[in-house]
Amino acid sequence: MERDSVILAIGPDSREAFADYWREHDMPFIGLPDPDHSVAEVYRQEVNLLKLGRMPAVLIVDRQGRIQYQHYGRSMSDIPANSALFQVLDGLEDADSADS
Repeated sequence: MERDSVILAIGPDSREAFADYWREHDMPFIGLPDPDHSVAEVYRQEVNLLKLGRMPAVLIVDRQGRIQYQHYGRSMSDIPANSALFQVLDGLEDADSADS
């Protein structure tokens, strides 16, 4: 099933390092370098140097710019299952259809 959505990965690396990684690994989504942590601060993504940097944060933002889902990980492996994210996206699609 296709979902009308965009995946955006934000990381602390420089523009050059991000571009190199994206090319090397043929990443299928958009990457945004955030070396000054300005985006991370806006979305309150935790940085824990004892755990090697930024903790995972997964947010789903609707077309109006409202956060509809947020998960802030406690470790590097603490990320939600894709099925949970798909469920949220499907709910947004249903709501958009009802509004039309």
